[in-house]
Amino acid sequence: MEMRKVQVTGGASYIISLPKDWARAQKIKKNDPIGVLVQPDGTLLISPKLTEEKARRERTFEVPRDMDPVYLFRLLIATYIAGYSVIRLRSASTLPPFVRTAVRDFTQMTIGQEVSEETDSSITIKDLLNPMEMPLDRTLSRMAVIVRSMHLDAINALIATNETLAADVIKRDNDVDRLHWLVARQYNLILSDPNLGRSMKITPGTASTCYVLSRIIERIGDHGVRIAKNAEKLMERRLETSEKTSLAESMDIALDLFSRGMDAFSAADLEASHRIIGMTAPLEERCAGMETMAQHHKGEIATALVAVISSIRRIGEYTEDICENTMNHLVAEGMPEPATGPGT
Repeated sequence: MEMRKVQVTGGASYIISLPKDWARAQKIKKNDPIGVLVQPDGTLLISPKLTEEKARRERTFEVPRDMDPVYLFRLLIATYIAGYSVIRLRSASTLPPFVRTAVRDFTQMTIGQEVSEETDSSITIKDLLNPMEMPLDRTLSRMAVIVRSMHLDAINALIATNETLAADVIKRDNDVDRLHWLVARQYNLILSDPNLGRSMKITPGTASTCYVLSRIIERIGDHGVRIAKNAEKLMERRLETSEKTSLAESMDIALDLFSRGMDAFSAADLEASHRIIGMTAPLEERCAGMETMAQHHKGEIATALVAVISSIRRIGEYTEDICENTMNHLVAEGMPEPATGPGT
């Protein structure tokens, strides 16, 4: 780190010289404009490329004919999440058929990605989404709604022996994944482009918390899939009415906690987050008792029933994580802890 003294000119302007090596490397000339951005922590970001225009990042992959199609798809997802605006796939000869299949799956599983150019030996994918149109908080809310419906329908499918509904729950997990990838992409874009965060009125710390919560919600969605798959197994067996009622009631409790946790985050409510963490213990005890009762069954039915109960319990545990991350974020952003005790 270089230390430079601040000078005052004209009695009002504070100036500091730029490092010569840096200025030359950036090809800065006399009278060139320099962007100066005040960061949330009080530091200054100085850049010759600090404009309001979205930075376009491009990535090109050479695709050999023997490339693993799954590897290619994962590369495309990783590039999307990293925030690249243009992805090019090229081959020394004609592109193998699996490339177009991977690109089609990729564009269907992501938001805003479309093929803009295509030849026998190359494909260009461009990002058409304006990040401003998909605020992180709205994406999280949408994810939470989908995940909540997945769990409700998974339990209803078990109770009503509805195989079609269970299968639909499993398919909906793709919607949760694509929204989670979008949050991850937005997060990386905000970190790499300070102007984007400023335009979206979101700090890097808030973006980081949104990404963490998105990952938690995505995992809760995975448990919805797990319940639906085990529900398909349990449909072939006959559960007691009391067991189905206990499962439904436990799910209602878990999803109520989850909704409260997300509401506390949306409302930036520090105290509510604290209260909700303390409300998860009864659900833990209830699920522990149900797992004991499930052991009266034998074989596959006992295993599947315990898995469903465990997933319900995990909703409560993940809600604790949501509330803890919310509290950490709010304190880091400067929200004071509410006063408690006598005289308050």
